[in-house]
Amino acid sequence: MTRTRPHSGRSSRRRSREFALQALYQWQLSGDTADILEKQLREAKGFDKLDEKYFLALLRGAISGVRELEEKLRPFLDRPLKELSPIEHGILLLGAYELANQPDVPYKVVINEAVELAKSFGGTEGHKYVNGVLDKLAAKLRSAEIKPRT
Repeated sequence: MTRTRPHSGRSSRRRSREFALQALYQWQLSGDTADILEKQLREAKGFDKLDEKYFLALLRGAISGVRELEEKLRPFLDRPLKELSPIEHGILLLGAYELANQPDVPYKVVINEAVELAKSFGGTEGHKYVNGVLDKLAAKLRSAEIKPRT
């Protein structure tokens, strides 16, 4: 999962999410620790352009809180977690982490960023699935932020 074409319009937070997704993908396949993954990614092109503090929060938060995050996601999934692609699983973990732990980031931004990651790195229809799951999770975790639909 390597993006070879640089895109200058990406914010430092978007880059943080992209690198965190790459780390979570590797973590699912290799089982490496967050420290090992961080060290490997520090060598990657573009790492110097991300928000390092945010990247570390995403990476460490998603890995250390994986069980809790998966429990939050499970009611909104239409299949077992093990049947999700590693990309979708990683994106959903990142989105769930942000919704649960980053109240300074509006829920719409969290969902939009997750959808963009799915469009860039996931399967053809993966972004629709990610959107649906995170929209339902946001309604539960950020109900005070979400205005009732009339």
